[in-house]
Amino acid sequence: MIDKIEQWIDTTNKQFLHKRQSCIKFSDIFQGFYSTEFLKSAYFVVVDTIPKPDFPEVRNAGLSDFLDLDVYGITYKNTYYIIPQEEENIRLHFHELVHVAQWLHLGANSFLQRYITQVQSLGYNEAPLEKIAYAFDCHFSENGSKIDVPNYIAAKITKCSKQKN
Repeated sequence: MIDKIEQWIDTTNKQFLHKRQSCIKFSDIFQGFYSTEFLKSAYFVVVDTIPKPDFPEVRNAGLSDFLDLDVYGITYKNTYYIIPQEEENIRLHFHELVHVAQWLHLGANSFLQRYITQVQSLGYNEAPLEKIAYAFDCHFSENGSKIDVPNYIAAKITKCSKQKN
């Protein structure tokens, strides 16, 4: 199932390649949180409907609630999708960029396995990868101190992975 989802993601990202916008446009507002290099390699696409891999294997894996969840944005690798009403929502962009950092550090296969397992066992709101993204977007929105998010994510995920071994 993981391979099928990744193929769907790659196809989706290619389908919207011509509509994606570079996150470099956020370099001033996200300075100290995301490097210019990171933002240059991250993209967003404004879509009327958030694309999701809605095929039987995903639903059979117990992810129907997640697929049916009404979300404003979703991240696939280095690209995230947002609805038009949220295009100016800086906090949402920040949140989705946390997920870009998670994808980058873990790689597609590990990210998908971890995310799916967390949503299956804990639910969307309690999934650690989501909780990290929400904690960071809250920190940002409350004018918290500058933290290099991708480096923090890499250290946190690595630390957690080492503790499990």
